[in-house]
Amino acid sequence: MKKGCFITFEGADGCGKTTQSKLVQEYLEKSGYEVIWTREPGAKGLGQKIRELLLHYDGDVAPMCEAFLFLADRAQHIEHLIKPAVNAGKIVICDRHTDSTIAYQGYGRGEDIQQLKYLNNLATGDIKPDLTFVFDVSTEVAQKRVGSEKDRMESAGLEFHKKVRQGYLEIARHEPERVKVIDANNDIDKVFEDTKKVLQSFLDLI
Repeated sequence: MKKGCFITFEGADGCGKTTQSKLVQEYLEKSGYEVIWTREPGAKGLGQKIRELLLHYDGDVAPMCEAFLFLADRAQHIEHLIKPAVNAGKIVICDRHTDSTIAYQGYGRGEDIQQLKYLNNLATGDIKPDLTFVFDVSTEVAQKRVGSEKDRMESAGLEFHKKVRQGYLEIARHEPERVKVIDANNDIDKVFEDTKKVLQSFLDLI
């Protein structure tokens, strides 16, 4: 592969996206690709401090304040990690990115989606993922997987997370070429096999 690419892993809390992103990283590295795994929020440095605020601040956070903190982390992430790595010919795997803002702050919190899309483009310099996986699982199952120890976002309630799930499905419906929905109700191995098929089809084209 002569050029790098940017692949994101999305879905509601408890969908299994982090597990799958790590399995894909391992699979690609064994296949000879140079891979960087990262996450949002909080890739490294400044981002880690922003992550701590976003997930563990114990006071009220205004929805747009929340959105801007995610966007600030994203701008730093794009400039200092994602863009240089892709330009160097590496595959960047990112656990959450712009679609999380649309699903959580847009569909979940009810903020203006078109405005959030504009702000996402501003934060990323219009850089978009080449491929996005959305791991879809029933909200009830996802919440059981999360368990009792929840961060601020995970504790937002069942109705909120139902809206987030529907938000992801809407995103996929509007961008079917980029966003691929994977049934994450299955066991880890089956989900990985389904993910791998989509991934290989994508790699065969670049």
